[in-house]
Amino acid sequence: MEPITVYRGKPAVLDRNNVDTDQIIPKQFLKRIERTGFGEFLFYNWRYNENGELREDFELNQPEAAGASILVAGENFGCGSSREHAPWSLQDFGFQIVIAPSFADIFKNNCLKNGILPIALSADEVSYLMKEAKNPDVEFTVDLPNQKVYGPADFVTEFDIHPYWKEMLVNGWDEISITLQYDDQIAKYEQTIDVVSTK
Repeated sequence: MEPITVYRGKPAVLDRNNVDTDQIIPKQFLKRIERTGFGEFLFYNWRYNENGELREDFELNQPEAAGASILVAGENFGCGSSREHAPWSLQDFGFQIVIAPSFADIFKNNCLKNGILPIALSADEVSYLMKEAKNPDVEFTVDLPNQKVYGPADFVTEFDIHPYWKEMLVNGWDEISITLQYDDQIAKYEQTIDVVSTK
């Protein structure tokens, strides 16, 4: 995974509460076995009409949302059933960070495990960032080591993150990477098992 340290990116706004995982990535697209290629199906029922054409009135189809890598969303984002495909689709679409007043716990953990940083801020702070994000030239900066979000007009706020996940994201590690750090010890242990099994 790509490390996240000080990240600067363009925001896009999805001003909707209780966006569930079936809205993020509808169930008919879960048959794919790859972890990539889900971006085109992100928010499929909102992005496309019944003819498969882009809906001009959907937030992420607006010209100002093009190239965004920070999603600013409403409360309880990622609720509903657990599906790792939800962060896969967000990441494949280009989002590296999601800011919202609150997240569903399982979705939040799935994001962290897959290298997406979910940041919970107060409703007032999120509302302010949503308004500022309407400016097509605006960018936000996220400083993960210092746990701060910077916006325009001297806006700065702090956010919480568990130290374990902070270390994982700053270093670009996933749980397999952590295991591989103990590769030498694992190999030595396997040798002891081989010795025992041959006696």
